[in-house]
This record gives sequence, structure tokens and C-alpha cells, in this order.
Amino acid sequence: MADPITPPPSTPVDRLFELIQTLRGENGCPWDKKQTPDTMARYLIEEVYELVDAIVSKNAAAVCEEAGDVLFQLLFVIHLFAEAGQFGLPEVVEKNIEKMVRRHPHVFGDVSARTPEKVSENWEKIKRKEKGDAGSPSVLSSIPQSLPALLRASMVSERAAKTGFDWDDIHGVMDKTMEEWAEFSTEVNNTVAGDGSDKTAMEFGDVLFTMVNVARFARIHPETALTRSIQKFEKRFTYMEEKAVESGRDIGSLNLQEMHRLWDEAKGRLG
Repeated sequence: MADPITPPPSTPVDRLFELIQTLRGENGCPWDKKQTPDTMARYLIEEVYELVDAIVSKNAAAVCEEAGDVLFQLLFVIHLFAEAGQFGLPEVVEKNIEKMVRRHPHVFGDVSARTPEKVSENWEKIKRKEKGDAGSPSVLSSIPQSLPALLRASMVSERAAKTGFDWDDIHGVMDKTMEEWAEFSTEVNNTVAGDGSDKTAMEFGDVLFTMVNVARFARIHPETALTRSIQKFEKRFTYMEEKAVESGRDIGSLNLQEMHRLWDEAKGRLG
């Protein structure tokens, strides 16, 4: 029989909620006491992106730290709604468990889904049924408009492809990419270089969107792939800056030939 006097040991989540309560309390932090769900949404997004960076970099220590920041921000938002008497963590957890069980009938029911593709197909069907087909006439309706463009392009292309509106294979979409690139090149050649016209921008957007579909066929997530390329560039460029400083110069004072030499050196040492 449990001791009615001694409280149960605190879980890590309990301790985080206690911390948030202290920060929001009478003698807490003026900044934390001022926050609302709307203001916290921005910080939650920022922390999620920092977590993604850590995951892409394969730095376990950084992932641990950033995951903690995301968890803190998420629990902070839940605490704000609990303060307003709307819902708390138990309701969040129960609703999510119900949803996950409902969307995995191949695990918790008698539906067959032996491939990831079939699981994804069933998931979308269940999701549309939950939201009501009448209220969501398009398979694209539930994709958030506020997503970063590259991520949203990936989701739009995936949803459209699941209806059968797709290329036969990766070669077809790669051919389409070359076609879109040719159209963009023609537009650039027919206009003043760098004029930034809507037509030129649209053609460039078509190139990017088609490339997202190439990534889908290659089973590459475009957002993650681009993040890795950016990180690689940053490491190499930072190396160039450091080498320039070591020689008593600023990178801006190097000529292009010197820059290319350092870039090749960075590639050889950093990959």
C-alpha cells in the first residue's frame, strides 16, 4: 500500500513543470510571466530548427541539449493552456495515444500494411476521414501554409503523388527538371540579368519544385539534404576565413585564385 504522506518521486517531466511554475510564479521571471501561446510559438519553431541542425550534424550531445530545449518550450505552451483551464498534459497524451492507435490499424487492428508506402497511404485516408472529407475537399488542404517553402513543396508533391498524379520513375522527373531549367535559362537570356522579374522568379521556382520531386523519387528529404549542404559550405568557408587570418589577411582581401586554393584545401581536409 502506498504511503499517503510521502509524495511519489518526481519524474523528469514533473520537474520541468515545477520549473515552469516557478518561472511563472509571483517571484518568477518577468520575461516568462509575460509569455503567451502566440509568443511562444515563435520560440518553439526556432528551437525545433536548432534540434534539426543538431540531428543533421550527428552530434549526440547537441541533440540531447536541443531536444531538452524543444521539450521545455512545448511543456511551457501546455502549461499556459493549463493555467487558462483549457487542457493539461494528461489530455495531450491521451488524445495522442488515441490518434496513434487509430492511425495504426495494421498494428492494433486487422488491417494489412506490409510496406511503409501502404502504411503512409492508410495514414492519409484515416487522417482525411478524421477531418471530414466535406470540410477538406483537397488532399492538400491540411498542409500548413506557414511551413518553409522547401518543406511545404515536399509535402505537396508527396500528397499529389499518392493520388496517382506522378511520373513513372525518377528519369521522367529528371527530364522534367532539365526542361524547367531550359525554360529558366531562356527567360534569363531574354531579360536584363538580375532584373528579378516575376516571370524569371516563377521559372526558377519551377526548377526548385521539380528538384523536390527528384529528391522524393531518390528517397531524399530535400530540407535535410539542403541543411547538410549548407553546413558543409559553412565549415569550408569558415576554414578559409581562419586560414586567411593566420596569414595576416582578411578573406575579403584574397583574390579569387587564392580563395579557390583554400577552398580545395578545405575540401581535402574537411570533406
